[in-house]
Amino acid sequence: MQTAVGVFGGEGYKDRMDVLPLMVANAGECNRSAISSLDSPPFLAVELCREHLGVHPCDKRRSISDYQFLFPAIDFSLAKSDEDILWKANVRETNEEVAARGLKFMNWLWTRKEKEIAIVTHSGFLFHTLNAFGNDCHPLVKTEICKHFANCELRSMIIVDRSMAGSDSSTTNYPGKIPPGLDLPSDIADGKLENEARNSGLT
Repeated sequence: MQTAVGVFGGEGYKDRMDVLPLMVANAGECNRSAISSLDSPPFLAVELCREHLGVHPCDKRRSISDYQFLFPAIDFSLAKSDEDILWKANVRETNEEVAARGLKFMNWLWTRKEKEIAIVTHSGFLFHTLNAFGNDCHPLVKTEICKHFANCELRSMIIVDRSMAGSDSSTTNYPGKIPPGLDLPSDIADGKLENEARNSGLT
């Protein structure tokens, strides 16, 4: 959550009754000033996209009530319990269980009305989730999809539900469509090349 508000949050927070801070000052002893929610996208905490669960204390979350104090403008309404009931002290999730949780998260994503969503999570969760995708792609594409994320790495991905292909008007090539009209940058470039070839006597 600290990473999310640092990347997508507003400017430094000023006390205002109508706007909550995304993060209070020094949240989690981070030595940072408060971050405003003004002009920032909505933030929603989703437990399905947590890191590999179990055994390691660093993968256990605090209580939701603690988080609501530290991150007042984040929506925690999807959390089923104030305390962490997913993390077990003596049982570590298998890689397959992480991937299955990741697929549940992806299925939840399809229920969202937003077209652009930033997911801020941990590399292990992303690695095992994305490994479930791209099996019908060229091996190089599959490798690119599944490689580990570096610390604080940002990637942009387009996820297409093939069952919905053709159901929505699209201005891009996704899903499986070509934009209507001329591809102006290419057409202009081709025209310039033809003109240069004519002028140099190469035609």
